[in-house]
Order: sequence, then structure tokens, then C-alpha cells
Amino acid sequence: MKNQIILRTKNFTLECWRFCFKVPKSREYNAFVNQLIRSSSSVGANYRASQRAKSTADFINKLKIVEEEADESVYWLEIFEEVIPEHKEEILKLKKEGSELLAIIVASINTAKRNQKKK
Repeated sequence: MKNQIILRTKNFTLECWRFCFKVPKSREYNAFVNQLIRSSSSVGANYRASQRAKSTADFINKLKIVEEEADESVYWLEIFEEVIPEHKEEILKLKKEGSELLAIIVASINTAKRNQKKK
């Protein structure tokens, strides 16, 4: 499961970056592009950091950061869906991927919490 999440976070980040390179270069889009790149990049980096957590509580806290970043990425994709309708199919695919990743992360948090309570 862990390797699958690492692969999915990396894949999500790369797909978001590829999408951002297709966005028309203009001042009005640059802020959106930068936010999407930042949040999607943080998903993978923060997930890797969570794997080096020293305790279950630290792991849960770091996963919550990953959850927030994935949620923020989906939010920016929703913004793009409104302002760049010509890329709607690709945006919907990315949103679906981001939502699935978010569900996996939430499930990981819940599993870690259950395991923590058992100890």
C-alpha cells in the first residue's frame, strides 16, 4: 500500500505539472499555475516526509498536511475548470485522480489512528 501511495502522489504531481505547462501563459493564470504547482508538489514531498515520522502521532500529523495539500490541489483544479474550459476533460481526470488520492490518504490517517488506539 505504501509504495502504491508513493507512486500515486508522484504521478499526481507530474500530471499536474504537465497540465500547468499547457495552460496559456498570461498574468491572470500565473497565480493559479503557481498555486497548483506548489500544492501538488507538496503532496508528494510531504507524504515522503510522513514515512520518516518517529511516532504514530507524528505520522498522523504529517499525513494531515498531505491531506490539506491534496485538497488544495483539487480546489485549484476546480478554479481551472471554470477559467479554462477548453481543458475540461484533462482537468476532470486530474480532479478524479486527486480525489482518489485524497480518499487513500484519509483512509491511511484513519488506519493509523485505529492502530494508535490499539496500542
